[in-house]
Amino acid sequence: MLYRAKNHTLKIKNTEMDYITFGSGSEILVLISGLNLSDARGSALALAYMYRIFAKDYKVYCFDRKKEIPEGYTVEDIASDIAYAMKSLNLKAASVFGISQGGMIAQYLALNHPQLVKNLVLAVTLSRTNDTVLEVVNGWVSMAERGLYEEIVKDMVQKLYSDAYIKKYRLILPVVVKFPKPKNPQRFITLAKSCLTCNTYEMLEKIQCPVLVLGGSKDKIVTGAASTEIAQKLNCEIYMYENLGHSAYEEAKDFNRRVYDFLSEKANPCIT
Repeated sequence: MLYRAKNHTLKIKNTEMDYITFGSGSEILVLISGLNLSDARGSALALAYMYRIFAKDYKVYCFDRKKEIPEGYTVEDIASDIAYAMKSLNLKAASVFGISQGGMIAQYLALNHPQLVKNLVLAVTLSRTNDTVLEVVNGWVSMAERGLYEEIVKDMVQKLYSDAYIKKYRLILPVVVKFPKPKNPQRFITLAKSCLTCNTYEMLEKIQCPVLVLGGSKDKIVTGAASTEIAQKLNCEIYMYENLGHSAYEEAKDFNRRVYDFLSEKANPCIT
């Protein structure tokens, strides 16, 4: 299969967790995606193609959230589950790349399980809630509770993408917003609420591994300022896409290259 992309399922406690692998390299990269209306299962090829730059040098693992989750589930809980999965698969000292909610999870993974994380990339994420993310996420939760999933997708498109991107793909967006209702609506609601539980800001200095922060200055979901304050607190490397927002990881053609170069530099610190 292309890029050796595969779908897997792991037994975790009293439930299961789907995950995707691709790539043939000797290094381990754990990719933690953001909040999504759909499950990861079945998207191995699409994910592998999107992140194909890593396929030669890395074996990439992308863990979904576990299938059965309790009310009050937090991003710290998700990090604990991913740590459990990594240990079950004997994954040690991995590079971790977290996007959006995945970046929140990645912070807790680095804080609570530092032996599992040797390099950290935090993309379009935050370390503490702010008024913008409260309004956005609570809006999605409210719409989900009323079954308005088409409205959620419309709102996500408007808040994720730049005006130029929306204009470019305006002919296919009407198809995108017809996204089907999630198989488990309550699971989406609980996961959305968990985005508001991230509170790592005062603990960030305990993260000892190298960190790269990537953000979008026009981010309408977590704000660009949220990325900046993480980097300032950690005194780490940061790159901000001044004309992009939350979907910089999709829109910026050099986004994955920046991640790849950062991880390569940390793996080979003598290279200049």
